[in-house]
Formats: sequence, structure tokens, C-alpha cells
Amino acid sequence: MARAKRKEAPSRLTQLPSLSSRPAWQGTLRLSLVSCAVGLYKATTASNEVSFNLINPKTGNRIKMVPTDSETNMAVDRASLVKGFEVEENKYVLFSDDELKSVKLETTRTLDIERFVDADTIDRLYWDTPYILAPADDSAVEAYTVIQQAMVKANKIALGRVTMHTRERLMAIEPRDNGLLATTLRMNDEVVNTAEALAAIPQGKIDKQMIDIAERIIEQQEGPFDPKEFTDRYENALHNLIEEKRRGHKVKSVREAPKGNVVDLMGALKRSLDKKPARESVPKKKTARR
Repeated sequence: MARAKRKEAPSRLTQLPSLSSRPAWQGTLRLSLVSCAVGLYKATTASNEVSFNLINPKTGNRIKMVPTDSETNMAVDRASLVKGFEVEENKYVLFSDDELKSVKLETTRTLDIERFVDADTIDRLYWDTPYILAPADDSAVEAYTVIQQAMVKANKIALGRVTMHTRERLMAIEPRDNGLLATTLRMNDEVVNTAEALAAIPQGKIDKQMIDIAERIIEQQEGPFDPKEFTDRYENALHNLIEEKRRGHKVKSVREAPKGNVVDLMGALKRSLDKKPARESVPKKKTARR
């Protein structure tokens, strides 16, 4: 009599509720000769953002974006399109998918830690998109934990590179809770030289009393950062607008706030000092009924 096959227990890692179902990247995390299989999962979400469709108001139907030849105005089958790089005006070098795939780097499948740095040495301008870096399966947990706990004790951030979404990206890896957080860093040519950009702002002589009053206003409004206290009020207003329109209500126009510079700066500062700081008024989002 044939024995029934023993079912293997599912990996605990595939059941983590906070991780998206599909990783943005999968490969190997490597520190010298120590390596483990990992995945990068988005640490942020845009699921709550309002998304509109373009509609033909005469029929109420969604429109289709049809690829069209810019010269002949003829529709083109999307499946037949190729990518091109403009080398001169209206002159392109064309590439097939296979040709683009031939540009393969080791970082396509490997996140190799190259260096460890102090966190405060990375300018905030370079920080970009955060990801949760998690072991891909139970067999990777031991090596992953060794790397994570060593980084906790060293109190350093690891730098490595990975190819993701057709680009090689520099990653800053830091220990967080029981795991690792990996954040893409902008490359040097993507960051504006702020010293040059801000150099044109004139540095006039300011009344010391005005600066003192401004400092006292800052002290009045000091407090800890609690992200729950800050919501996207525009997004909530859009949800409310959608619900009002769904119910057939007429949308009321909103009067814009007056624009212009403050003429009496000292008077404005003194009035601000006397004014008690108000907590953010958060409009509640209306839930549309189905």
C-alpha cells in the first residue's frame, strides 16, 4: 500500500499580513560569503488615493488611449511597438526587448552589500522609496538574522546596489524591529545642488526683534511628530465631493483665500505670538454607500 505524501507546512513568511502578495524584486542578499534569498516589498501604499478615469460626457463611457503614428495619424497595434532612443531630431535607434534584456548586471539577481556608513552621512535629499527587505523562505532566516543582528550591534547602514524596474538603484539597508528596511537612494546626478540653487536668495539685514519673536512662535508650536495627526485633507475633500455628486447634490464653490505678501511683518509676527496654535482640523471622509 502506497504511503500518502506528507504535506509540507507552509512557510511562515508567506503568511505575513503586512507584506504585499508579490515582491517588487527577488534575489540574493550577500554580505561577503554569507548570503540568503530575499524579497523587496513596498513599505508604502497608494491604495487610498482617489483615481479618476477619463469619460466621454456624451455617452458616459470610458475612453481608450489608442497608440497613433505621429505622422500618418494611423492607429498602431500596441504589441508591435518597440522602444527607441532619439539620437538626433526625429531620428531614433530602435531596440527589441531581447536586445534590452542583454544588458544584464550581477545586481539583477544579487543585492551585494558594498559598504557600511553612518546614517547621518547620507543627506536626506538622497533618500527615496522605502521597501521591506524580508527573507524569501524559512531556509533563509538564519543567514538573514545573522546579518540583521550584526548590523544592529554595529549601528551602521549598509549600502548595496540592485537592478529593479530597468534601472540599477543604490539601496540603504538598515535594521528595523526584527528585520531590515531597504530604501532606494537617488544617484548623485539626480540631486540638485541646493547651495547653488539657493545662492540667489538675497540675504538682507533683518531686525533682531523679529527673529526673536519668530523663535518664540516656533517654541509655541513645538511637539512630537505623530503621523496619525496629519491626514491628506485634499484627498478627504475629494472623497466628500464624490459622495455629494453621487447623491445628486449641487457642488458649492469655495472662495479662495486672499493672496499677497504681508505688508506689516512685525505686526503679523506679534499677532501670531498672541494667537494660540490650533490643532489640525481633519475633515472626516464620507463613506460612499453601495
